[in-house]
Amino acid sequence: MDLYFIRQQFTLGAYPALIALPLPDPSSSDYIPTLLYKIRAHLALGDNSTAIALVPADTENVALRAAGALATGEQGLEALRDLCVEIEGDEDSEEWEKEIVQVLAATAFVRAGEIEEALETLSAEGKTGDEPAALLSQIYLSLARPALAQKVLAPALKANPDALVLQLAESAISLVTGSQGTSAGEPYAPALSFYNEQVANPSISSAALLVGRAVVRILRGELSAAQSDLEEAESILSRAKCEQGSSDMLAAMVVAAGLSGTKKGEADELWSRLLKQHPSHPMVADIGAKDLLFNECASKFEVPPRAIAVA
Repeated sequence: MDLYFIRQQFTLGAYPALIALPLPDPSSSDYIPTLLYKIRAHLALGDNSTAIALVPADTENVALRAAGALATGEQGLEALRDLCVEIEGDEDSEEWEKEIVQVLAATAFVRAGEIEEALETLSAEGKTGDEPAALLSQIYLSLARPALAQKVLAPALKANPDALVLQLAESAISLVTGSQGTSAGEPYAPALSFYNEQVANPSISSAALLVGRAVVRILRGELSAAQSDLEEAESILSRAKCEQGSSDMLAAMVVAAGLSGTKKGEADELWSRLLKQHPSHPMVADIGAKDLLFNECASKFEVPPRAIAVA
């Protein structure tokens, strides 16, 4: 299997298909990159135990060691810090391997709430590769700094406009800002254009792409089209028997059903599924926190006495 296609599958979220691919011969130059993408696909789906099992115990490869450390959660933070130091001036590792170490380490730091450390890791050498630039822009978006996200992404896109990972990051900025691109009057046009182009690719079957386009369509008020995308995404995941990849799909389904109001109780049923299957999803955590805050405020509210009219 061509390494370009494997990278494309990973970037566009076709994780079940990527996991199912056989590994090339260990003597092949594509063996370690392919193994890394398979490990990262398992990590993306939350299957950390399989990811750990795929990392060779005696490997000297810094990228593989970083993937194994990320799979161990917070226990691997110190190992990732050590690897970030180790790759400085490392002449044995290739540049792409160093970039993957940076990306995996920054991902772990973000998950641990160490945002500043993640930012420092991704811009440590003063030059930013495609994947580090894409992740850096995503972190700035999470901090509600879309201008900084665009500032990071612009030079990377200028240097490599065909990089899918950068185009995906650009579409995320469009989603956050409502950018119209060059299409006046068409909000979220860059994001919609990207997802339309990628969904039309017959060689990629990705639920993540369909969920992404569904989110764009929800924001544009195209609820029926969004629900069709989400149903197709659910079908892909069902065929792949990949429940782990359904969290964002269910969250989008909840929103689409709630806004459309076509079937009574449908949104509540979907919300119950999301709570049961993915209790740690950010949307669940956010609404749970708001629910607690509302109940706390309500408990402190005193109903004033009823006014009595005086003749």
